[in-house]
Amino acid sequence: MGTQNILIKPEPSKLFRWIILLFISLAMFGNYYVYDSISPLADLLSKQLHFSDSDIGLLNAIYSIPNVFMVLIGGIIIDKIGTRISTFIFALLCLAGAALTASSGTLTIMAAGRLIFGLGAESLIVAVTTIIGRWFKGKELSFAFGLNLTLARLGSFAALNSPTWGQSFYSNWQMPLMVSVATATISIVSVVVYWGLDSYAEKKFTLRAVQKQDEIHFKEIFSFTKSYWFVVMLCVTFYSGIFPFQTFAVKFFMEVHGTTREFGGFLSSMLTLSAMILTPLFGLFADYYGKRSMLMMIGSLLLIPVYLLMAYTHISLYIPMAVMGLSFSLIPAVMWPSVAIIVEESKLGTAYGLMTMIQNIGLAGFNLLIGWANDLSGGYTMGMWIFSILGFLGMLFSFLLRKAETGSHGHGLEKGMSKKIQVSES
Repeated sequence: MGTQNILIKPEPSKLFRWIILLFISLAMFGNYYVYDSISPLADLLSKQLHFSDSDIGLLNAIYSIPNVFMVLIGGIIIDKIGTRISTFIFALLCLAGAALTASSGTLTIMAAGRLIFGLGAESLIVAVTTIIGRWFKGKELSFAFGLNLTLARLGSFAALNSPTWGQSFYSNWQMPLMVSVATATISIVSVVVYWGLDSYAEKKFTLRAVQKQDEIHFKEIFSFTKSYWFVVMLCVTFYSGIFPFQTFAVKFFMEVHGTTREFGGFLSSMLTLSAMILTPLFGLFADYYGKRSMLMMIGSLLLIPVYLLMAYTHISLYIPMAVMGLSFSLIPAVMWPSVAIIVEESKLGTAYGLMTMIQNIGLAGFNLLIGWANDLSGGYTMGMWIFSILGFLGMLFSFLLRKAETGSHGHGLEKGMSKKIQVSES
């Protein structure tokens, strides 16, 4: 009998993986830009289209309506049909929504466009997060998540500062929205390139096998371990303390601390700026040294005093906002990749979708709660106490996570690269 020559495919190079990350991050850039494209337009929508503040608020609020359930459904779709086609579908919805929003000055049509955009946007985030969890492992995982978040938030930063770099567009309400359509086009082109690269890699390289769910069972949602649920609860408490604060931040700075609108906006943007720079570095630190639940405890602890400092003192606002920026950089860099360590690969899409769904419920609820608290108390103190309590709860869930992960049923969340190498060698 003759011997058969078995061709062994090489593993994809590190450069190839980083190219994959670049294109899916460009998709996120476009996504974030479209979301934040409404805020700088508020005065033009009011003057040229005679929209009320309620109308303008509707254009952002309607984005969240489908996301309470769509992100979970989207996560299951990802697990069922794969990341390539699902990512393309979600990016196409984002482009269609952005185009419809820019097509007419009628509130109903613009709101419908934002609704369609919302159908795809959060699910696209889940899909990209799932892709990173499947292409990166070990020492590269948190760093890859951090770089992705940096490029994504660059989209928000570019949109919010578009009146400065794109001043000529702001003579008419429609032109800035056409720019957002262009960024959504960049997003879908990037997804198409990712599809091609991923297909090429499947043919040319040895890739880790990813299990597919043959059937969808909603009861599997409740099969996740308690470590996963502690991460989910931290996610809800953390983001509910950050984004609803930003909803009222500029108004709070102006009315309580007497800042100008421009300076108040700059203070709020410190969170985005710090996260763009520090999130990848914190991710790299977590990959090498582990102690992820401890890092999340520290990030939550940082949030507890900052709101009360701003509510009760006239300390330089740079200090609490810088501390908040550290937390906003640290926790996401560690929290999101932790799910990829805890949950098996075949359920990553569902896990991230469920986590994002619960996050959206928290964001909607606490935006309403903080607004109600401000109106009821005639100020901001009650709301600031709510934010501080959320920081304490986040620290509590991080502590429970550490307790679970240092026990006999841990998933390796506390291990860094050096410890994993030692275990592998032994």
